[in-house]
Amino acid sequence: MPRQLREVVFVDGVRTPFGKAKGQFAETRADDLVIKCIRELIRRNPELPPERVDEVAIAATTQIGDQGLTLGRTAALLAGLPNTTPGYSVDRMCAGAMTAVTTSAAGIAFGSYDVVIAGGVEHMGRHPMGEGVDPNPRIVAEKIVSPEALVMGNTAENLHDRYPTITKERCDAYAVRSQEKTAAAYAAGKIQPDLVPVATRSAELGWGLATTDEGPRPGTTMDSLSGLKTPFRPHGNVTAGNASGINDGATAALLADEETAKELGLPIKMRMVSYSFVGVEPEVMGAGPIPSTEKALKQAGLTIDDIGAFEINEAFAVQVLSLLEHYGIADDDPRVNPYGGAIAMGHPLASSGVRLMTQLARQFEEKPEVRYGITTMCIGIGMGGTVVWENPHWNGENA
Repeated sequence: MPRQLREVVFVDGVRTPFGKAKGQFAETRADDLVIKCIRELIRRNPELPPERVDEVAIAATTQIGDQGLTLGRTAALLAGLPNTTPGYSVDRMCAGAMTAVTTSAAGIAFGSYDVVIAGGVEHMGRHPMGEGVDPNPRIVAEKIVSPEALVMGNTAENLHDRYPTITKERCDAYAVRSQEKTAAAYAAGKIQPDLVPVATRSAELGWGLATTDEGPRPGTTMDSLSGLKTPFRPHGNVTAGNASGINDGATAALLADEETAKELGLPIKMRMVSYSFVGVEPEVMGAGPIPSTEKALKQAGLTIDDIGAFEINEAFAVQVLSLLEHYGIADDDPRVNPYGGAIAMGHPLASSGVRLMTQLARQFEEKPEVRYGITTMCIGIGMGGTVVWENPHWNGENA
């Protein structure tokens, strides 16, 4: 008999503040960051008996040291979930947490799980991207990819070549707006509700408490960005000011079958509609969200005109602007990243996908007139990922 797929819902999402590499989390373990997120999800949702969590999927790009050893399982045990709760690790570079969500969501839709925790962590200060890896020399020797495809900043410069109308000035202007929107969102209390305070310890400073992102640079101006170095190309376009930083942080989300969520009295913040991952030329990694969005929209039977809310990861300003230009969307469209993004908050690789989701859930809560939204991001080695979500608060549902 054909199996009826079930509705998958996003119940809740939390994250640690994002720290600068070698910053507030310099002496904090990576696994402790994600453990804190799992515990917070359980604390915030007392209607959920811990034994009802059927799986824990945790992503990390550099699966070594305190980010290794089947992190989903060990973090679940250390977070106090029963030893009957299984777990596993995920790696799809920047889209690790996004993949943890989509993969476990597929298990929910199929009926294998009722409730899942999915998220990601990256301690880039302790484990720089590429630490301990040994790329097969054939990938370059046989010209499968250009050597510059392994350096994300170079791929962003290549994307500028492909979109010559996306100038450094446009990227700097986008970066200034990201900083301004993040500062405004903090001032309005839009970010703090989903942040998990983390106790920190430093040999120099003693004990502390991380309560906010460390990366934002309020007061950033076009003048302050104009003189920054272009480290990836002489007289290039990509700078530290119009790209995300090198960060530490963790995220976790609670997903469930919709009927189970209702049975337990859990909130329903979003419904998953479709998702897609697509490969592109590794040399222009940042173009990945274009085909992944096209495919996810097609699967959902939607067009870009149906999308009323966007959360686009800001790995580089040019990557966001290339997606907007492809669809004829203005650089400053108010539907896009209204609370700011990774240029200000940071991008701890494998964790960022769930940050996008928690922010989209907040957009949905504030905008009942919006029915559909997307979370999308580019992915290292030439990929893009997009998830289409439906707003359960949509005021046209009962019309």
